[in-house]
Amino acid sequence: MRIVYSRSSTATQSLLRQRHILTEAGLLVRAEGVAAGFHPVEGVLLFEDPATTSKVPALERPAFAKVAAAAHPGDTLTVSELFRLCRDLVDIHTVRGWCQARGVVLRVLSGPLSNFHDLAANDATTDLIINVITAVGQFQRDLQNELTAEGIAAAEAEGRYRGRPAALTGARIEEVRSAFTHQGASIAALARAQGVSRAAVRTALAGLLPDQPASSPGSS
Repeated sequence: MRIVYSRSSTATQSLLRQRHILTEAGLLVRAEGVAAGFHPVEGVLLFEDPATTSKVPALERPAFAKVAAAAHPGDTLTVSELFRLCRDLVDIHTVRGWCQARGVVLRVLSGPLSNFHDLAANDATTDLIINVITAVGQFQRDLQNELTAEGIAAAEAEGRYRGRPAALTGARIEEVRSAFTHQGASIAALARAQGVSRAAVRTALAGLLPDQPASSPGSS
């Protein structure tokens, strides 16, 4: 049995990017008409944790409990990207230990660890590469946060920091809408990247968010 797991961090974060990756891998199929949407192909079980922060360990998430109930020795657990399942090294090793104990293969479809047939393989090479790549990723996130904080502090000291601009305009709106639709970027991540408030991002995403009417991002 092939088991697929997906996760989004917030209620407004799109799962579209993950679904496209899984569809390209032959695990999901896109249907039109009455049954429009993405559906697992025969022999695939799909479990999703929407609006679930990565701060919650993978094994403690509601959908992963269903994964645990469905998994049997020889099954393959597949995710589009590793951070959808695990965010830090501790969680990665916890999930790998879970897979090893149950004889479940762990596959990642994109990113630097996508070349491994089984990320849960109990060998020194797999352990080393996972440790290095995860540590580098964490270092990059920490460095970015540090540089952002230093930049704001320097701007404030020089009297140049005036907070976030009120709105997105022009090409920046299209950039935000594309990142949300095609990359599954969250509103929080888009707000940080663009240096605006989350409200400004929601305005730019008019018509793309759940329960939001389709209107021009610039309309009043």
